Amino acid sequence: MKHLTFKTRILPVIVITDVRQAVPMAHALLAGGIDAMEITLRHAAGLAAIEAVARAVPQMHVGAGTVTQADEVARVQAAGATFALSPGYSTTVLQAARALALPFIPGVMTPSEVMTARDAGYTLLKLFPAMQAGGLGMLQALHGPLGDVQFCPTGGVSQSNLKEFLSQPNVAMVGGSWLTPAHLVEAGRWDGITALARLATDSAIDVAAEVAV
Repeated sequence: MKHLTFKTRILPVIVITDVRQAVPMAHALLAGGIDAMEITLRHAAGLAAIEAVARAVPQMHVGAGTVTQADEVARVQAAGATFALSPGYSTTVLQAARALALPFIPGVMTPSEVMTARDAGYTLLKLFPAMQAGGLGMLQALHGPLGDVQFCPTGGVSQSNLKEFLSQPNVAMVGGSWLTPAHLVEAGRWDGITALARLATDSAIDVAAEVAV
């Protein structure tokens, strides 16, 4: 098992539409105490943005999000991603990640998917979409029978509820898009993003999170 340790327990989920936004955004998040970011492949600029951050901001753990096809794994690793995430569970994607020794967080929504992922050796999973999957109630219910599994709930997590999520014993970290709102990114208000990151960091319980493959 390979582990990648972050200082932060908050993972910004970011859709970058202009690669020029990537590096200043990474610096802004670091200034706010967040040393990991998920740049999704939802936009064509995503791969280039990952490469830009990996080259210019080595202190930042840059991950690739929305990895849904096996051939994307090699591309994101070549671009410099140090970990990757998927919204769901795909055997072919996980096999590709394992073959390249790329730390990976598969997405799950049901107890059966959690058990399947655990059987494959994955003990940190992305609960997605978290609120639609049952939110805090689902995490609490899963902890009893599947207490050896940790989660990164994403989808509906915000500044207003992140403390509740992070207080759960089976939540290693949380993911969300509230840290990089479009109006601040488009205006280049990196100080605003630093302020949001600092607010979230100050609200988080200070325990390191681990990504396991």
